[in-house]
This record gives sequence, structure tokens and C-alpha cells, in this order.
Amino acid sequence: MTGQTLIHLQDVSKRFVKGKDTITIFDHLGLSIPAGDFVAVMGPSGSGKTTLLNLLGGIDQPTEGSITFDGGRVDTLTEGQLARWRAHNVGFIFQFYNLMPTLSAARNVELPLLLTSFGRAERKRRVEAALSLVGLAERADHYPREMSGGQQQRVAIARALISDPKLLLCDEPTGDLDRTTADEILAMLRLLNQEMGKTIVMVTHDPEAAKYARRTLHLDKGRFTERELVA
Repeated sequence: MTGQTLIHLQDVSKRFVKGKDTITIFDHLGLSIPAGDFVAVMGPSGSGKTTLLNLLGGIDQPTEGSITFDGGRVDTLTEGQLARWRAHNVGFIFQFYNLMPTLSAARNVELPLLLTSFGRAERKRRVEAALSLVGLAERADHYPREMSGGQQQRVAIARALISDPKLLLCDEPTGDLDRTTADEILAMLRLLNQEMGKTIVMVTHDPEAAKYARRTLHLDKGRFTERELVA
């Protein structure tokens, strides 16, 4: 069930300077995402999908306009403030998992907590809980090379959940997986949305993946059109 607005973009413009050229990705873009929403974002290459995720996650800042999260401005925070804000509020899930190959599953999941004030015992408890949630408690000591792609993505989801963020940002989370494994991961994301109330924004090129979301937005030439709304 969706609630009050969690994220609000107002008149957001994003431009990059490349040599003598200025490239406009967004020009006065607006978007509101209620708490508990699950939004799939689709669109052609170069339409700004990844830039949008970077703006929502505080990795990038708008050239103009404002970004509000849970009632507070994000676009005015310093780099240090943004790092702390991300550590507590945002979980990232990527296409290629982004796991550290020299660390076990448990240590990979623990990484975001190293930016917090949690002690070792609390970190261990949270890691065990997160791995159990994704069904990989018994693989805690295994390394990425010892796991399938689907298992690695489950570890990445556990890592994204470790700080209990309000927002999950997913960039093609099933793009490197076969259909069966992709559906398992997507079903897990839908469960996190429905049962735990996580707000999810997922960039995908896959219409089948988009069906798991509550609604689909199509991004093209810096503008959104809403294609689908699921009750």
C-alpha cells in the first residue's frame, strides 16, 4: 500500500558539459513517488534512466530544481551529508552485482554498515538476518566465485537491505540472469515491496520485469509517460 510522498522532484534539470557542447538530460522534470510504491522505469538508451537513479540516490545533483526525500531537501546536502544520508536511506542493486570478489558473502553484505556506528555484534546480527531473508544463510562464508548469478544477486539484495533503507534503487537487476532466475529475483523485490513496505524504483529494459512493479513510467527525451498501474 502506498502512502504519503517519499520522493519529489520539482523542476529538475540536469545538464552535462562536454567540450564546447552542453548536453541536456532533463529539462524541468517533475516526479512524485509515494512511500511504498514500486515503479519500473523504461526507455531507450540515452534517455536518462541511470541519471535519474543517480539523482534519486544522491550520487549526482541536479543542475537546477529541487529533490525532496521524506520531507527534507537532498539536493542541498554536502558530500559528507549525502554519504551519511545514503548509508541510512538508500539501498542500491546493480545488474552485475558489484560484489567484492575477495570477500565472503557475509563480508560483502556487511560493507554498508562500516559507514555506520553499529558495533561488531550488531553488524553480525544484521548480516545474518539479511542473508536469511534472501535464503542464503548457509552461504555466508562462500565467495562470489562459488555462487551462481542468482545467488550473487541475492547477496547484493541482502547488502542493499542491511541498513533497512526506505528506498531501493535497482539498475537492470535481472539483466544478467536467465528468465527463471530473473523471475525469482523479481518476486523477491515484489515481496519486499508488499510485505516490508520498501519503496522501489527499478530501471529495466524488460517488459516482463516491469510487470512486477505497481506502475511503469516510460522515459523518453527527458519526459515521463505512465503506461501501467497495478492495484
